[in-house]
Amino acid sequence: MRSHLLSWYQQHGRDLPWRQTRDPYAIWVSEIMLQQTQVGTVLPYYHRWLERFPTVQDLAVVDQQTVLKAWEGLGYYARARNLHRAARIIVDTHGGQFPDILDQVMALPGIGRTTAGGILSAAFDQAVPILDGNVKRILARLVALDRPPSRALDDLWRLSATLLPPSRARDFNQALMDLGATLCSRRQPACDRCPWQDHCRAYAHHLQSEIPMTETRTPLPHKQIGVAVVWNDAGQVLIDRRRQSGLLGGLWEFPGGKIESGESVEDCIRREIQEELAIAVEVGDHLITLDHAYTHFKVTLNVFHCRHLSGEPQPIECDEVRWVELADLDQYPFPKANTHIIAALRAQP
Repeated sequence: MRSHLLSWYQQHGRDLPWRQTRDPYAIWVSEIMLQQTQVGTVLPYYHRWLERFPTVQDLAVVDQQTVLKAWEGLGYYARARNLHRAARIIVDTHGGQFPDILDQVMALPGIGRTTAGGILSAAFDQAVPILDGNVKRILARLVALDRPPSRALDDLWRLSATLLPPSRARDFNQALMDLGATLCSRRQPACDRCPWQDHCRAYAHHLQSEIPMTETRTPLPHKQIGVAVVWNDAGQVLIDRRRQSGLLGGLWEFPGGKIESGESVEDCIRREIQEELAIAVEVGDHLITLDHAYTHFKVTLNVFHCRHLSGEPQPIECDEVRWVELADLDQYPFPKANTHIIAALRAQP
């Protein structure tokens, strides 16, 4: 099985930039970017990142806002915050050298067992297994797993470790990921071209479309949000920087909050702005309504122009508030949905 997979990979493996290096920093960046994000989306960000931060030292010395701005649009911003924190740990604790010991790698922020295995095998050719989504799907089909992979993680980790050869771990783990990404896909797997077809129990029993089994999913919660674009008499808009914890920690946004049951959008905005920033506003014209989906919930942003009436903005529910010129908003890292608000503002006469 090892020989067949490696032969297939030699002929059909994807030509990806992080496979052209043994630099653990560059490989680490790729592994973090590829968490929950497709290769095609990652590629331009990866190139720009390494141009902006070519070494771990370059990443460690900049401030978080610079890092988040470079990551803007890639999503799952905790990844960027963790990269930044880990870079400073590597410089301060490991002399600027990425560690090559599993426990030390997994102790870094944002690095779990699969990411550590990917880095150590790709950068140092260490025989450390991986178990990302692609590999789970391959192994579940290989053994015709009779339950969702999330309920058999220990077994799948053991299988991944058993299959991994003591040498050529770098190529083998990359081959596994390519097999899942290109042939053993979630829908309509190309079993006729798979190097492991003869060993696959799901294929033998015509179960490849039913495995891996999935957990029953509940519908995603949908939140209605009132959002304020608050203007002052100088023609500046008010933005706030979210606290470090949470999904979008450290990013800037237009203030607002969840619309309560029975509450109008306008009442929500007035209440939220008073509670979060201690100012009074007059709610004006509707600007735009946006739908946006995150992993675990959906939101509808109901955005209104507002005029500042009284009070000095206070960072009660955020880390910082600023009045800024519309032309200067590009200097700040915003969540993707907020960039659509900025575009709508600039499109107005």
